[in-house]
This record gives sequence, structure tokens and C-alpha cells, in this order.
Amino acid sequence: MNTLSKMDKVLLAGLASLAVLGIFTLYAAVHHGDITIWQKQNLFWLLGMMSFMTVCFIPLRSIGLMTWPLYLIALLFLMMVPFIGDIQMGARRWLDLGIIYLQPSELMKWTLVFLLAHWFASREPASLISFSAALIATLLPAALIVIQPDLGTALVLLLAACAMLLVSGIRWRWIFAAIATSPVCLYLLWNNMHTYQKTRVLSFLDPQSDPLGAGYHVIQAGIAIGSGGIFGKGFLEGTQARLHFLPEQHTDFIFAVLAEEGGLIAVLLLLALYGTLISRILIIASRAHNRFGSLLCVGIASIFMLYIFVNIGMVSGMLPVVGVPLPFISYGGSSLVTMLAALGIVMRVAIESKDKIPWQRPGSPLS
Repeated sequence: MNTLSKMDKVLLAGLASLAVLGIFTLYAAVHHGDITIWQKQNLFWLLGMMSFMTVCFIPLRSIGLMTWPLYLIALLFLMMVPFIGDIQMGARRWLDLGIIYLQPSELMKWTLVFLLAHWFASREPASLISFSAALIATLLPAALIVIQPDLGTALVLLLAACAMLLVSGIRWRWIFAAIATSPVCLYLLWNNMHTYQKTRVLSFLDPQSDPLGAGYHVIQAGIAIGSGGIFGKGFLEGTQARLHFLPEQHTDFIFAVLAEEGGLIAVLLLLALYGTLISRILIIASRAHNRFGSLLCVGIASIFMLYIFVNIGMVSGMLPVVGVPLPFISYGGSSLVTMLAALGIVMRVAIESKDKIPWQRPGSPLS
């Protein structure tokens, strides 16, 4: 039985459904503006599916061997951003590599998951040395991402790492110690946040305090979501998007476009597709015959869950505004291609679980 026939059909169906919904939603968001954005996203989908299919054929053993080189490359890119990165929308987050614009923080999220999965699959997670090394490997890129500034991605990275630490079997007293230090960390984070980031947090608590400034995004998104009702205004009939009242409607706030035009029905459909995708990833994790594959799937699922929760919470006014895309729906090349590559790894775990292929050679020092 070949590799293609062993692919997980539920995962493929969920991904295909999200692709269709994402392409139509983005078209609705940019139809009355720059249509080239939609055309570029179709190209990103093509590149992303190529990366998805390529990764499906890479053995987990080889992925394990690539974890450190990939992590170090992503870390190097992050270190280059403050010096030669391009500034867009007031933040220095992108590198111009000539052929493409790369957002190193998107690459780092996934490479850190790969590194932590390999690390805890090969070592005793209860060891203080092992835990400390994993903590340093997490905090270093998180600090580099915060100074870009990109607080949203940094938080997703930290929370995903915490999820992997929890399932890896670390001692609970270390978890309680980390919780005890959280007030100090929050105090230091607040004092080192940029003024606009503090304003976003304060406007989240009271959007009407600055309706034409920091609270504008949340207010307009709330109008769009509320006006959609149960069945929505209809495809391409959303007034908030068509009249450009909704800011960043093709990226961070695209959920409001979906809710306005498709209503509650479209929102429930999107959540059902996300639930299917994430639950399937976790099922594949539970069926993985090795620890490395299981931890990989848990880390990937946690990133998707965090992105979904933070983006929808941000757009609906339940969380402060941070720059986090909605998976497979928001416009973005780096995020889409890396997400599809990550799903390719999940698919590889599913394929190898059926064949019970060892991810380490017998007699390996990591076995």
C-alpha cells in the first residue's frame, strides 16, 4: 500500500473544507479593494500544498535529525530582523530574501515544536537539566519576537511550549513554581511593552474610551459580527467590508467579514471544521506508536488552538488586539505555508503509525 493511500482521509477532508471556506472569505474581504491579494493567496495555497505533500514523504527519523539545524536557522533569521528586517505597519518582522518575504517568527513557532518534541522524546523529561535546556530554547526566541514587537506570536509560542511541557511529563512542582513567578513576569512585561500595546490592552477593557483610536478596531468588528445575525447579509453583501469600515479585514479581522456575510451559520461551520481538524490531530497523536510523533502532533494542535482562540477572542472583543492570523482564513504567505507544512508532518505521523516505522535506528544513542 503506497503513501497516498495511507493518508488520513478525515484530516484531508477537513483541510480541503477550510481551504474552500478560506478562499471564498478572503475574496469577500478584498472584492471591493485590491483583488491581487486574493490572487497571491491562491499562489500561497499552491506553494503550501506543495510543502504539505513534500513533508508527507519525509520520514520522521529525518525530521528528527533536522530539528536542531532548522531551529538554529530560524534563530539566526530572528537575530537578523532587528538589523536588516523590513518595517511594515510599524513593526520590523519581515526579512526580504529576494524571492520572498519571510516572517521568521512564523518559522520559529514550528521549529520550536519540532525541537521540543525531539528533545523530550529522546531524554528524561523529569530531569532538571533537560527542563532547563528546553526552557532556554523557548525563552530566547520568545524574547527576540517580543522586541520586534510581536507580542501575539510570542505568547502563542510560549503557551504552545507550555502545552508540550505538560504532556511530556515534567514535575508538577516546577509548574507551580512557574505559576508563582507569573505576577513578576507580567509586571516586567507590562513595563517593557510599547505604548500602543498598552493602549490596546486598556481599550480592550473599555473600547468606547477611544472609539476613533485604539477602540476603533474592536467597535467596527463588533458591528460587523452583530449585523450578520443568524444567516448573514449574503456573499459579497457585507457593508462593513465593502465600505472599508473594518480595518485589516483581509488579515487579523477577517473573522468579522465571515460573520457579517455568513452569520452565525458560517461561524458555527468554521468552528466545526476547526474542531474536526484539531480533534483529528489529537487522535493521530494518541495512535502514534512513538513518543516523538505524539509530541509533534500535540505541539502542532496546541498552536492551531491558540491561534483560533486568540484571533476570534480578539475580533469579538473578549481579548486585547494582537497580531494573530486566523488559520487558513487570513491572508499571509509565511503563516499559510508553514501551517500546511506542519499539517504535512501530522499526516506523516499518521502514515508511519499504520506501518509502525521506528523513528530511530536500533542502537541509536537516542533510542
